Amino acid sequence: MQTFQYSKADTVEKALAGAATGRFIAGGTTLVDLMKLDVEQPKELVDINPLPLATIEKLQDGGLRVGAMVCNSDLAWNADVKSFYPVLSQALLSGASPQLRNMATTGGNLMQRTRCVYFREPTAGTPGGYGCNKRAPGTGCAAMDGYNRMHAILGVSDQCIATHPSDMCVAMAALEAVIHVEGPKGKRTIAFADFHKLPGDTPHIENALEPGELITHVDLPKLPEGARSAYLKLRDRASYEFALASAAVIAKVEGGQIRFIRVAMGGVGTKPWRSHEAEAALDGKEANDANCRAAAAAALAGAKTLPGNAFKVELARRCVVRALKIVTA
Repeated sequence: MQTFQYSKADTVEKALAGAATGRFIAGGTTLVDLMKLDVEQPKELVDINPLPLATIEKLQDGGLRVGAMVCNSDLAWNADVKSFYPVLSQALLSGASPQLRNMATTGGNLMQRTRCVYFREPTAGTPGGYGCNKRAPGTGCAAMDGYNRMHAILGVSDQCIATHPSDMCVAMAALEAVIHVEGPKGKRTIAFADFHKLPGDTPHIENALEPGELITHVDLPKLPEGARSAYLKLRDRASYEFALASAAVIAKVEGGQIRFIRVAMGGVGTKPWRSHEAEAALDGKEANDANCRAAAAAALAGAKTLPGNAFKVELARRCVVRALKIVTA
């Protein structure tokens, strides 16, 4: 870990003023980890824990506003989240350990970086080290010809196949959350679908934040009356493990037909993966096994695999089918 300057901010204005040359730190469950590996080397850390952004409030339109500093445990166990957004509660409780959930924040989870073993290798992107275009553009992607069992099959490019690791973000993709940020140019909102970037030719650009911007809160829209939701995660072991494939599904069924449907997947995409293809295959259709399987096939139709991760296609299909059956039964 490299040396750095440390300061605290008790207002958003002070935080923004101190962020010109540094990074914000909240729970630190990702940032400190990467600093120890020298993947992240900020010259200054601005501690934003004192900011008044740790509340969960109901919105007038029936939605929910979640402060960026709300920890994952508080969000998962919040009564309104459990009642109206069970998919989010289930996703949060499936991730990490209780100790980490007590520290990790909503804003930090949105900024969570990949678990690619090459990205996290201290010498990646340096002469003699593994190639990593996310760390050092132009150095290549070692995962292409190396260990790629955990890597993405959707949204990949010839520059990067790193998987986005968050569970919370998969649920928020299905919920069509809206992210509020504040920065040197003022306040703005970012649709969740536009926040995380596909790697393309610029895998080092991971999100839509501009320099110095701070996430302040996230809005969750109200779901249709009678909609059900669930999060299903498939992994190598039952706890404290990242997804090989996961599915966040929200559905409303009336008279045996699907009237509202949202499908997102994790463990398989370079970003939290919203499947419009699966939704189009189900909208207005009968909630039966054949249609669920057709939707899952549509969701994975664009998959690009390598020998190590080809198994994820069938695994993700089965995950989507099972999650759909849970919410449409």
